[in-house]
Amino acid sequence: MIKKSMMVFAASAIALTLGACANDMKSESSMAGEKIVMVGGAPMYPSKNIVENAVNSADHTTLVAAVKAAGLVDTLASAGPFTVFAPTNAAFDKLPAGTVETLLKPENKATLTNILTYHVVPGTMTAADLMEKTKAMGGMYKMTTASGGTITAEMKDGALYIVDAKGQWSKVTIANVMQSNGVIHVVDTVLLPG
Repeated sequence: MIKKSMMVFAASAIALTLGACANDMKSESSMAGEKIVMVGGAPMYPSKNIVENAVNSADHTTLVAAVKAAGLVDTLASAGPFTVFAPTNAAFDKLPAGTVETLLKPENKATLTNILTYHVVPGTMTAADLMEKTKAMGGMYKMTTASGGTITAEMKDGALYIVDAKGQWSKVTIANVMQSNGVIHVVDTVLLPG
């Protein structure tokens, strides 16, 4: 009787283990269609939009606060598509002391909006697209931003850079973070319009 009970218990344990494995495999396979990129310690899902992903990145809390202050959340959550060059918190820290705090004030909303939309290009441009166009254009590919300004993609030592109107080089540190409404390229310097 004890032997039979132990066999039933063992069979039940095996069935539970197999069931758990099947569930794990099912959840992995449902995500297998998505190429998830880790940014700021959080997974970025291609099935989510720019805002839904960005709010989870520990490296982009300043950018998210700025997007909220500028009233751009609904725009960046819309269908797009958009190519966003997303500066990290460290990129914002490179700005002169007090700059971010000043920009986040309600009276500076227009300036903040101009700076943020200067990081957005209409359409979806992957790193491969940018590199291909850069080569085709003799090493520099100029893009018109959502703010109406111009930024330039350039290659240097095998890396992709975005150059702003002031001549600052911002390195793409994480490329091709695909979104449901475009793509994010993480950059290490805040781009500034002329």
